Amino acid sequence: MDDQSTEKNTKSGRSTQNKPKSSNDAKADKEDTKNNATRGKKRKVQSGVEEKDKGSSEKLMNIEIPLTLKKQLVDDWEFVTELGKLVKLPRTPNVDNILKKYLEYRTKKDNKIAESIGEILKGLRCYFDKALPVMLLYKEERKQYREMVVDNVSPSTVYGAEHLLRLFVKLPELLAYVNMEEEASAKLQKKLFDFLKYLEKNQSSFFLSTYDGPKSYSDTDEE
Repeated sequence: MDDQSTEKNTKSGRSTQNKPKSSNDAKADKEDTKNNATRGKKRKVQSGVEEKDKGSSEKLMNIEIPLTLKKQLVDDWEFVTELGKLVKLPRTPNVDNILKKYLEYRTKKDNKIAESIGEILKGLRCYFDKALPVMLLYKEERKQYREMVVDNVSPSTVYGAEHLLRLFVKLPELLAYVNMEEEASAKLQKKLFDFLKYLEKNQSSFFLSTYDGPKSYSDTDEE
């Protein structure tokens, strides 16, 4: 009796475990599997976006700007946006002059690196000319730009150190699109910092200590 009962319970248990799932159960399982796969895929996509963003931020070059030049940038912003004053144009020395002076300075110190430095300076000039009207001007300066940069004149022959320094704030963002090896990037970073130290060394002769008001600029232009 006990054996039969045990056998019956065993069969019953086995029967319950092996019982085929109903169509509704199978459908529910299928939906769960589909939802889990979708959630997994979504997490993977989100993770990919996060990794991509993280990679982009990590790729940005860190260009250290000397403290005195950071103050120069703050003064520059205040002159234009707070006081309504502008850099009197054309500037002397202009960006072209400054780049040439730096090349001469580096060549005297080490003639062997003149060629590589020259290529970097050509790149800076190109970046400056293209970036100036797009991202280096305050809205208060746009009218002045339209009046001064005409007939295919290069901005680097009109503007000076004040606007060139602004380029170095945007340069990491611009260089992020350049496919560069880590070693090459480190070397470029070092050379750009050396150029900034040169600007700092010549700050009193390259940068204006005060800007002109819009009225002064208009009077000068009429002359």
